[in-house]
Amino acid sequence: MATQVIMPKLSPTMEEGQISRWLKKEGDTVSMGEPLAEIDTDKATMEMQALSNGVLRKILVKEGESAPLGQMIAVIGEPDEDISQMLSGASAEKAKSPSPAQGETEPKSEAKTEPKAEPETPAPLVASRADGNGREASPSPSAVDSGRLIVSPLAARMAAEAGIDLRDLTGSGPGGRIIKRDIELALEQPKGGKPATSPRVTQLRAVEPRPGQQFGASPYRDEPASEIRRTIAKRLVTSLGPVPHFFLTTEIEMDKTVEMRKSINALDPELKISINDIIIKVVAAALLQHPQVNASYQDRAIRYYERADIGVAVAIEEGLITPVVRSADQKSLSEIAAEVRELAERARNRKLRPEEYTGASFSISNLGMFGIDEFTAVINPPEGAILAIGAVSPKPVVRDEQIVIRQMMRVTMSCDHRVIDGATGAKFLKTLKKILENPLYLVV
Repeated sequence: MATQVIMPKLSPTMEEGQISRWLKKEGDTVSMGEPLAEIDTDKATMEMQALSNGVLRKILVKEGESAPLGQMIAVIGEPDEDISQMLSGASAEKAKSPSPAQGETEPKSEAKTEPKAEPETPAPLVASRADGNGREASPSPSAVDSGRLIVSPLAARMAAEAGIDLRDLTGSGPGGRIIKRDIELALEQPKGGKPATSPRVTQLRAVEPRPGQQFGASPYRDEPASEIRRTIAKRLVTSLGPVPHFFLTTEIEMDKTVEMRKSINALDPELKISINDIIIKVVAAALLQHPQVNASYQDRAIRYYERADIGVAVAIEEGLITPVVRSADQKSLSEIAAEVRELAERARNRKLRPEEYTGASFSISNLGMFGIDEFTAVINPPEGAILAIGAVSPKPVVRDEQIVIRQMMRVTMSCDHRVIDGATGAKFLKTLKKILENPLYLVV
């Protein structure tokens, strides 16, 4: 008997999923529990398993398209079974409740004014983002003039292992992205030969403008937002508006922390302790001393957490994700460093499990490595606060009526005023500053 394959709920915050790659094609035999497709959720790429035995008769949602939870995306049945009635019902349901993410998989380019005159040579193609899925498509206008190579994680890893220069490739995935098949084609080429390209990929050329229209508004394109970008948008709307933010900033002298880091790494270069790892440890210690900050506002209660579970913001291609270091107050610096590196790597490859990026009691966002001195971060509900960390840099300061050079760092804490009062947040930052300026407090 034919069975429906529906979009499953693969993460706690997932509302819809995007088909990254079908692992089976129509006509393939599938077994219960066998991986059927890779789904891009709001946070990670996860495998969906078949829940019945049979043949994959029909794929209803193509690679790159999205569907809400519970929508039928495929049909599994017997080879000669009549599934027309089931398909008719699926078409009617899709027409009745269309999802914005279920439209065309290729982004459209709608020019409000005519584009620039045609160049002498075609504009180079640049791959756009997505996980590899082997589906051929013509490149999107987004791939032109962006100056970026955006590659699926699998293709990037294969290219690095094979020593392939991605700049020599033309992507054949949706929007012109470089995917697994492009790397495989490149590997088949003899060394020094012509870079591999998909035969279906075409060059994009500009159109001659009509007289008098070259000075109008800029042409633009609309591209479907990814699952993670849509989720970020929804969560930020529920944060900065409904959550009453206030901000506290302080400047911290980091010379002793910098020196401690150098000394630890000199003992064992494999440790690779970063300033951010030390900050995570110090934040966890300060939270235990100020439990009012390690809290969140619930509907009719304030929830106080007994452990310091620190969310660490990691920038990925499509936005931001915050893997969680559980019980950071109970872990050594070497344990924190190793865990953060491992979580960050899997976050960038979209391989985190839901329990690894949900349920933090406090978050940290560090932009210091980008040369940012100071910024404010938006609270990630339902957490009560987030700490924005700027760069550690040498600055002239006054000490004992003398101008001296010190390694200074500015931090800003965004607080939910329903949970944290000004004095409470100030006391927490005072403790944080005291420990970072004298990190030996961590061992007493």
